[in-house]
Amino acid sequence: MKKYVAYVGSYSYTGKAKGITIFDVDTERGSFHRRQEVEVDNASDVIVSADGRMLYAVEDYGVVGFRILPDGGLVRVSSKKVNGMRPHHICVDREGKYLYTSGYHDGKLTILRLEPDGTIGSIVDEVYHKGLGSIAERGSRAHITCSKPTRDMRFVMSADPGIDQVSIYRFTGRPGEIRLVDAIRTARRSSPYFFTFSKDNRFLYLLYDMTNAIDVYSYTVSEDRGMPEFTKLQTVCTTGDVTPGALNAATCMTFTVDDRYIFVGNAGDNSVTLFARDAESGMLTAEFNLPISGEYPKDIAIFPDGKHIVSVNHESGTLSFFKVDYEKKLLIMSTNEIPVSQPNCCIMVPVGEEG
Repeated sequence: MKKYVAYVGSYSYTGKAKGITIFDVDTERGSFHRRQEVEVDNASDVIVSADGRMLYAVEDYGVVGFRILPDGGLVRVSSKKVNGMRPHHICVDREGKYLYTSGYHDGKLTILRLEPDGTIGSIVDEVYHKGLGSIAERGSRAHITCSKPTRDMRFVMSADPGIDQVSIYRFTGRPGEIRLVDAIRTARRSSPYFFTFSKDNRFLYLLYDMTNAIDVYSYTVSEDRGMPEFTKLQTVCTTGDVTPGALNAATCMTFTVDDRYIFVGNAGDNSVTLFARDAESGMLTAEFNLPISGEYPKDIAIFPDGKHIVSVNHESGTLSFFKVDYEKKLLIMSTNEIPVSQPNCCIMVPVGEEG
């Protein structure tokens, strides 16, 4: 059986958390065992490289890279500033060439080069979003919350809930050549927050936090112009409450390894919703919407067996663990919750020789 560790990123404003907490993963029981903490200033997001050798984390005003040791421990090997404020979200491409950061506070997309050994290199390109939005609480200006390349590596996309838009860029990898080629313009006050592609690259799933919804789009590239083409296929609600003005917000969206299911966390409602995904049509069907025994599920992580999940509850400062019964459409608490100060995100990684 493979050995796994979990990395949980937390804010360190209060001093109650150092930044990243490392846990040993009990895959059979669906639980964590705390090991140690690693200092990172306000780790709002963490991601692991495609080859599993490196972990990257957000820190104040930049990003930091860690070498993952065979036992899952972390050794800091590089860090870079992003010429802006602390990023909200980070992503690495499947080829391990670039690191993408999304600036919520300054509306800035930054792309950094990754060296062959995984260390963080220099900034390749950077773009500030401009425009006025429709949500007064967010200052009615640009706030980027998610940036990543399409799976075919032809475009880079950035979701901006501040201006209700997903910007689409052509990125060559040569400094200064990033270019806006199109955009998905969403409804006013919809707040496009996060997105991901199906593994076959045929469908885009766009999560809206203010309207508690997911839009499903087909994705193709026109043969004559080489331009991205997105066609909306479906809109689904992430909670059972569609009352206008309800104080709910969709916070996260996680696919199972086989792409058959999607888990969505909902703050306010403090629930998780499971959707089944049809591989051919891309369409989603809601299976259940159930409480997560915590407040503000900022992330949902799926255990390697696909049968357990952990909810990262930011406001209540807890991790809560559940077994998923896909047939009966139930969540069953599998072990006691674990306290973690202001947790933001969680990722599980195989380690050791087999990892």
